[in-house]
This record gives sequence, structure tokens and C-alpha cells, in this order.
Amino acid sequence: MIFARQAIVGAILAILMSSGALADQVSTLSQKTALQAAMQKHIERSLVDGSYLHFDMTGGVVRELAPVKAHPIILKMGKYFVLCSDFQDKSGKSVNIDYYLARRGRSYIVFHSEVDNRDQLMALIKKGKVTHMD
Repeated sequence: MIFARQAIVGAILAILMSSGALADQVSTLSQKTALQAAMQKHIERSLVDGSYLHFDMTGGVVRELAPVKAHPIILKMGKYFVLCSDFQDKSGKSVNIDYYLARRGRSYIVFHSEVDNRDQLMALIKKGKVTHMD
């Protein structure tokens, strides 16, 4: 009886998935989840004693940043993506980091990050080179 229900549920899901709109929504949700996971993995692998280290070239100092929360918005730049996450420095100041990701096989990888440099990304958005992912 349980197997019959599972077969019926599977058949219904297959029919629903074959409808283009639902399949597109599931595909987009899956892609967004994979992108967020890739950014989180990158952050976790980069932590040193719980801090994300950033070398401030201007001041010549290493800033220790603590992860706070990831932004839910995903931006698209051609075939690349931009995700953002909030951090906090030792004095409690909020620091935003923008991560640029590319597809690598069946997953994604961070290939560039901008620490506390939102002006560059905003300029790309203004020029229409970066848009919100639907």
C-alpha cells in the first residue's frame, strides 16, 4: 500500500515537473540554493579561528571579520553571479562582502570577492551589467 502511494505521488510530481513553469521554478530554486551553499562553503573554508581575514592594503593591517548573515538576493552578471554577506569587525562595524561566483561543473566556485567596496557593484547595476536573478 505504501509503495502504491509513493508511485502515485511520484507520477503526480513527474506530471507537474513536466509543466514548463513549475520545472523552471524548481530549477531556479535549486540553482539559488547551490549558489548560497557555494558561498557559505567558501566562507567556512576561509575562516581562521572563526574570523574571515581581510588584508587592508591602504592601512596595511589585517582585519578580522566575523560572519553575521548572508543576503537572500542573488545578482546575475552574464553567466556569473554575485552574492553578498554581512560581517562585523572587532569594533562592531558592519562590513559587507560581495562574492562573485562562476559555475564549475555541477557546482559553483567563488572567483573574486570585494570587501566593503559596494560602489563598484552599484556602478555595474546602474550600467545594467548586473541584474537581479529571477
